[in-house]
Amino acid sequence: MTGLTVGWDHDVELLLDFLNTRHVLDSEASWRAWVTERGLGRSSEIAQARAARAALRSSIEGSSGPQTAAGVVHVELTDGVPVLSSSDALGAVLAASARLAVLGSWERFKICPADDCLRAFFDRSRNRSRTWCSMQVCGNREKARTFRKRTRAQNSALATV
Repeated sequence: MTGLTVGWDHDVELLLDFLNTRHVLDSEASWRAWVTERGLGRSSEIAQARAARAALRSSIEGSSGPQTAAGVVHVELTDGVPVLSSSDALGAVLAASARLAVLGSWERFKICPADDCLRAFFDRSRNRSRTWCSMQVCGNREKARTFRKRTRAQNSALATV
Protein backbone atom coordinates (compact mmCIF):
# COMPACT_ATOMS: atom_id res chain seq x y z
CA MET A 1 0.00 0.00 0.00
CA THR A 2 1.24 3.46 -0.86
CA GLY A 3 0.66 6.16 1.76
CA LEU A 4 -0.43 9.31 0.01
CA THR A 5 0.95 12.07 2.20
CA VAL A 6 2.03 14.20 -0.74
CA GLY A 7 1.41 17.91 -0.99
CA TRP A 8 -1.45 19.96 -2.33
CA ASP A 9 0.39 20.94 -5.53
CA HIS A 10 1.17 17.30 -6.28
CA ASP A 11 -2.52 16.43 -5.89
CA VAL A 12 -3.53 19.26 -8.24
CA GLU A 13 -1.01 18.20 -10.89
CA LEU A 14 -1.90 14.50 -10.59
CA LEU A 15 -5.60 15.21 -10.98
CA LEU A 16 -5.03 17.56 -13.93
CA ASP A 17 -2.81 14.97 -15.62
CA PHE A 18 -5.50 12.35 -15.15
CA LEU A 19 -8.33 14.60 -16.34
CA ASN A 20 -6.36 15.37 -19.50
CA THR A 21 -5.50 11.72 -20.34
CA ARG A 22 -7.82 11.37 -23.31
CA HIS A 23 -5.25 9.72 -25.57
CA VAL A 24 -3.49 7.92 -22.71
CA LEU A 25 -6.65 5.92 -22.06
CA ASP A 26 -6.81 4.75 -25.69
CA SER A 27 -4.68 1.68 -24.96
CA GLU A 28 -3.54 -0.51 -22.07
CA ALA A 29 0.11 0.13 -22.96
CA SER A 30 -0.17 3.91 -22.85
CA TRP A 31 -2.18 3.75 -19.60
CA ARG A 32 0.48 1.52 -17.97
CA ALA A 33 3.22 3.87 -19.17
CA TRP A 34 1.37 6.89 -17.72
CA VAL A 35 1.01 5.12 -14.36
CA THR A 36 4.68 4.03 -14.34
CA GLU A 37 5.95 7.54 -15.21
CA ARG A 38 4.16 8.91 -12.14
CA GLY A 39 5.16 6.10 -9.79
CA LEU A 40 1.56 5.26 -8.91
CA GLY A 41 2.00 1.55 -8.32
CA ARG A 42 0.03 -0.87 -10.42
CA SER A 43 -2.34 0.30 -13.11
CA SER A 44 -6.05 -0.14 -12.54
CA GLU A 45 -8.41 -1.60 -15.12
CA ILE A 46 -8.49 0.79 -18.07
CA ALA A 47 -12.30 0.60 -18.23
CA GLN A 48 -12.50 1.78 -14.60
CA ALA A 49 -10.03 4.57 -15.32
CA ARG A 50 -12.08 5.73 -18.32
CA ALA A 51 -15.31 5.69 -16.29
CA ALA A 52 -13.68 7.56 -13.39
CA ARG A 53 -12.21 10.17 -15.74
CA ALA A 54 -15.61 10.72 -17.37
CA ALA A 55 -17.32 11.01 -13.98
CA LEU A 56 -14.74 13.46 -12.61
CA ARG A 57 -14.87 15.64 -15.75
CA SER A 58 -18.65 15.58 -15.68
CA SER A 59 -18.62 16.65 -12.04
CA ILE A 60 -16.27 19.53 -12.84
CA GLU A 61 -18.51 20.60 -15.71
CA GLY A 62 -21.36 20.84 -13.21
CA SER A 63 -23.43 17.79 -14.13
CA SER A 64 -26.26 17.56 -11.65
CA GLY A 65 -26.79 13.81 -11.98
CA PRO A 66 -25.05 11.33 -9.71
CA GLN A 67 -21.60 10.32 -10.88
CA THR A 68 -19.65 7.26 -9.83
CA ALA A 69 -15.88 7.00 -9.87
CA ALA A 70 -15.00 3.59 -8.44
CA GLY A 71 -11.57 2.83 -7.09
CA VAL A 72 -10.01 1.55 -3.89
CA VAL A 73 -8.90 4.15 -1.35
CA HIS A 74 -7.94 3.20 2.19
CA VAL A 75 -7.65 5.30 5.31
CA GLU A 76 -4.59 4.32 7.33
CA LEU A 77 -3.57 5.68 10.70
CA THR A 78 0.02 6.86 10.36
CA ASP A 79 1.45 8.13 13.63
CA GLY A 80 -2.13 8.49 14.86
CA VAL A 81 -3.18 10.61 11.87
CA PRO A 82 -5.64 9.38 9.21
CA VAL A 83 -3.93 9.24 5.81
CA LEU A 84 -5.49 8.24 2.50
CA SER A 85 -3.65 5.42 0.77
CA SER A 86 -4.07 3.20 -2.26
CA SER A 87 -2.32 0.34 -3.98
CA ASP A 88 -3.20 1.36 -7.52
CA ALA A 89 -3.19 4.38 -9.81
CA LEU A 90 -6.91 5.05 -9.88
CA GLY A 91 -7.06 4.94 -6.07
CA ALA A 92 -4.22 7.47 -5.94
CA VAL A 93 -6.11 9.82 -8.28
CA LEU A 94 -9.36 9.44 -6.32
CA ALA A 95 -7.53 10.00 -3.03
CA ALA A 96 -6.04 13.21 -4.45
CA SER A 97 -9.52 14.27 -5.59
CA ALA A 98 -10.96 13.63 -2.13
CA ARG A 99 -8.17 15.60 -0.40
CA LEU A 100 -8.68 18.54 -2.75
CA ALA A 101 -12.45 18.47 -2.25
CA VAL A 102 -12.04 18.44 1.54
CA LEU A 103 -9.63 21.39 1.29
CA GLY A 104 -12.23 23.37 -0.70
CA SER A 105 -10.24 23.35 -3.94
CA TRP A 106 -12.59 21.24 -6.06
CA GLU A 107 -14.47 24.25 -7.49
CA ARG A 108 -11.18 25.61 -8.85
CA PHE A 109 -11.00 22.75 -11.37
CA LYS A 110 -12.56 23.80 -14.66
CA ILE A 111 -12.86 22.60 -18.24
CA CYS A 112 -11.81 24.99 -21.02
CA PRO A 113 -14.95 25.98 -22.97
CA ALA A 114 -13.15 26.09 -26.34
CA ASP A 115 -14.72 23.35 -28.49
CA ASP A 116 -11.35 22.40 -29.96
CA CYS A 117 -9.64 22.22 -26.54
CA LEU A 118 -11.75 21.04 -23.58
CA ARG A 119 -8.63 20.66 -21.37
CA ALA A 120 -9.03 20.63 -17.61
CA PHE A 121 -7.21 23.38 -15.73
CA PHE A 122 -6.91 24.67 -12.18
CA ASP A 123 -8.06 28.25 -11.60
CA ARG A 124 -5.41 29.88 -9.42
CA SER A 125 -6.90 33.38 -9.75
CA ARG A 126 -7.81 35.14 -6.52
CA ASN A 127 -11.48 35.55 -7.39
CA ARG A 128 -11.81 32.19 -9.18
CA SER A 129 -12.91 33.85 -12.42
CA ARG A 130 -10.50 32.30 -14.93
CA THR A 131 -12.37 30.95 -17.94
CA TRP A 132 -9.73 29.60 -20.35
CA CYS A 133 -7.02 27.00 -19.93
CA SER A 134 -4.69 29.51 -21.59
CA MET A 135 -5.48 33.15 -22.25
CA GLN A 136 -2.64 33.22 -24.82
CA VAL A 137 -4.17 30.41 -26.89
CA CYS A 138 -7.83 29.58 -26.27
CA GLY A 139 -8.84 32.88 -24.71
CA ASN A 140 -7.10 34.97 -27.36
CA ARG A 141 -8.55 32.85 -30.16
CA GLU A 142 -12.10 33.22 -28.78
CA LYS A 143 -11.72 36.98 -28.20
CA ALA A 144 -10.42 37.42 -31.77
CA ARG A 145 -13.35 35.37 -33.10
CA THR A 146 -15.83 37.49 -31.12
CA PHE A 147 -14.16 40.71 -32.31
CA ARG A 148 -14.34 39.62 -35.96
CA LYS A 149 -17.99 38.66 -35.59
CA ARG A 150 -18.83 41.98 -33.92
CA THR A 151 -16.89 43.94 -36.58
CA ARG A 152 -18.69 42.07 -39.38
CA ALA A 153 -22.05 42.85 -37.79
CA GLN A 154 -21.16 46.53 -37.44
CA ASN A 155 -19.91 46.71 -41.03
CA SER A 156 -23.12 45.02 -42.27
CA ALA A 157 -25.21 47.49 -40.30
CA LEU A 158 -23.27 50.43 -41.78
CA ALA A 159 -23.60 49.01 -45.31
CA THR A 160 -27.39 48.92 -45.06
CA VAL A 161 -27.63 52.55 -43.90
